Amino acid sequence: MRAFLRAEGFMKGNELGSITTQMKLLAPDGKRHLSNVMSYDQIIALAKEFPSRNANRFIEWFTYSDETIDGKSKTKAYALWESSFMDSIQVGTVTGLQQIHGYLLGGLYDFAGQIRSKNIAKGGFQFAAARYLNQTLANIENMPENDYDQIMDKYIEMNAAHPFMEGNGRSARIWLDMILKKRLGLCVDWSKVDKKNYLEAMTKSVVDGTAIKNLLKPALTDKIRDREIFMKGIDYSYYYEEE
Repeated sequence: MRAFLRAEGFMKGNELGSITTQMKLLAPDGKRHLSNVMSYDQIIALAKEFPSRNANRFIEWFTYSDETIDGKSKTKAYALWESSFMDSIQVGTVTGLQQIHGYLLGGLYDFAGQIRSKNIAKGGFQFAAARYLNQTLANIENMPENDYDQIMDKYIEMNAAHPFMEGNGRSARIWLDMILKKRLGLCVDWSKVDKKNYLEAMTKSVVDGTAIKNLLKPALTDKIRDREIFMKGIDYSYYYEEE
């Protein structure tokens, strides 16, 4: 950083100072070391000193408010872990997916938990036609889920159906994990699944599910009762939906 500032002519014989405060933070070695930290306002001010697309995106992320629809929905998703509602979800069924969707988006969208009646498309791909959607979903519900490949095939078909106007991805990932937990005693550690690779694999899955199956399989874990795994899963699930 010093070399860069000197090369750009910012220092001109001056020494860098710091407006940070030092606090003892826990380090990976298990010890607490003095670390430079900045206040909320200082961080925003620093980001504004380097105007760019990335800086603007950082500010948007850093100031992310739970008052947004996604923020409120994410808070509700976190609450699922402690909620008895989880036990009432019909695993692997269309109704179960509607229950999840209704829980995440209830009070935020008037179509929460409701199967769409309009056609939708994304990136030039037309999801299941609304006219035949109920039959399509019934066929998906009846698909077997006895092993990993079968469960993934069911998840892939549900993604291709996209039964809701909004919120399909985040609902279906929770739905998938619940099937994996019930049938195989496993779930996905989504923190091990790269966003770009996941989105590309899901795009390809409408014609060939090999990529998404190969991507998620190494990320499977038997820590199905681990709160941290669940919470990280929610974080990454919502991260996948960010533009």
